[in-house]
Amino acid sequence: MEARAVAPGIQLLRARRASNFSLGFYKASVLGITFLAYAGYHAARKPISIVKAVLHPEYSDPGFAVSPSSNLSPSSSIDPGNAREGWSPFVGSRGKARLGIIDVAFLASYAIGMYFAGHLGDRLNLRFFLSAGMAGSGAFSCLFGMAYWWKVHSLGYFILVQMVAGVFQSTGWPSVVTIVAKWFDKSKRGLIMGIWNCHTSAGNIVGSLLAAEMLQYGWGWSFVAPGFLMAMAALVVFFFLAVDPEEVDMSSSMASFLSVMIDGSEFQGLDINSDGEEFREVSLAPGTRNDSAVGFFDAWMIPGVAQFALCLFFSKLVAYTFLYWLPFYIRHTKIAGNYLSDGMSGRLSTLFDVGGMFGGVAAGYISDQLNAKATTAATFLYVAVPALVLYRVYGSSSLAGNVVLMVFLGAFINGPYALITTAVSADLGTHSSLSGSSKALATVTAIIDGTGSVGAAIGPLLTGFVSEKGWDAVFGMLITSVLIAALLLSKLVYTELTAKFASANAAPFQPLGDDQSNEILLLVFNALTSLFPDQLY
Repeated sequence: MEARAVAPGIQLLRARRASNFSLGFYKASVLGITFLAYAGYHAARKPISIVKAVLHPEYSDPGFAVSPSSNLSPSSSIDPGNAREGWSPFVGSRGKARLGIIDVAFLASYAIGMYFAGHLGDRLNLRFFLSAGMAGSGAFSCLFGMAYWWKVHSLGYFILVQMVAGVFQSTGWPSVVTIVAKWFDKSKRGLIMGIWNCHTSAGNIVGSLLAAEMLQYGWGWSFVAPGFLMAMAALVVFFFLAVDPEEVDMSSSMASFLSVMIDGSEFQGLDINSDGEEFREVSLAPGTRNDSAVGFFDAWMIPGVAQFALCLFFSKLVAYTFLYWLPFYIRHTKIAGNYLSDGMSGRLSTLFDVGGMFGGVAAGYISDQLNAKATTAATFLYVAVPALVLYRVYGSSSLAGNVVLMVFLGAFINGPYALITTAVSADLGTHSSLSGSSKALATVTAIIDGTGSVGAAIGPLLTGFVSEKGWDAVFGMLITSVLIAALLLSKLVYTELTAKFASANAAPFQPLGDDQSNEILLLVFNALTSLFPDQLY
């Protein structure tokens, strides 16, 4: 096994306290730092959705009028001339289509880069890989914003910046999922990763609010501010992230911890594969790991990978259409008879991600209790269909109704998306067919999320063109995509339900409060005792 360099910050802290930290401390720090890292990735990609309404204001639309609360009124601190005129090359009848083009430039390079990022992530030091990707993402977010001061009006410039930014952004997801999966056993992944996966929504919310607030100083600041914060977060990752238990001399503690948690000599997480057969997750005990990396096409052959990858294609098509176009849709749709300002539209759109947080945690918890991830994901997707209809029909009737429906919609769209990209990817990356390979997680994660990212690229691009025919057409596209995503899981759902009914020893539904809550409390307690040993003893 190759030598692993301990993060400089960890070395310094351990030297000052003259001893190693506890397993609980490292697990809590890994969750916190990776949460910060991926929240930064999403915060850096969110500003474009807030700024779209400024780049392409559509003031020529019939019946468009600025509401009294709009930040585009003559008394506003925003430059009215700049805001009203938009920003070339995004003004005019082709403006929305060009905004869709720069979306697809980012997301297409992100999707392609994802496949290579997973392959590299299984072979490189993930701390270096992740921190470099974060720094690059922050730099190119700033370069997009610098076009405001440099007076850049070339579509090619914006496309190029977005393409390179997409490549750097692709380093994030395979890295953080792989790192977290190395520290947490499978029986807790649904709930813990559901909570942890709130970083996506948290990043979207922070990015939206920051970009909306920065608009008053010029739209360039809406990109520069998140980009700078992303670069600062990269330093935290580089200096303090513990990638692997073995890296910080915790492999024996990890093996003992897993043995205690399941009352066995080594970790053996039981699950059902897509053919209804039992398989066991690879052991993490020292000396049992296979460090050979799995091939790209071999990873596609793992049971369940193709189904979940294609499901995520359509799920992310819907989720990213909301990510990139929801503030624009709100800005140009009358709510209770009035148009909202750019800033208010951006702030209101964050409620979709608030719902996504609840949906991600709920999906993770339910899937843990039922041990049926495909069934959980499919159920959420089917409920999302009427939620989309209700939001389109009644979302504009009142501000309160819009808020409630948006939170509800976010929960059922982002819930399965969060479940598939976290717990499902981690489970499939430790499938028995991998023969104990410890270097398959990033590849499997990259395949699933990379395929989903192709859908994420297509959704916003199609929206730019389809919206010319009206928003009813856009919502029709989204409803169709959600239905296809749910149907793609039908075989896996059937297999899970058949196995449940056939099993005479199926565990009853248990409320949170036993080993799962103890696991969370143990993490917090160990972290506190490591930081404040004298005060707690």
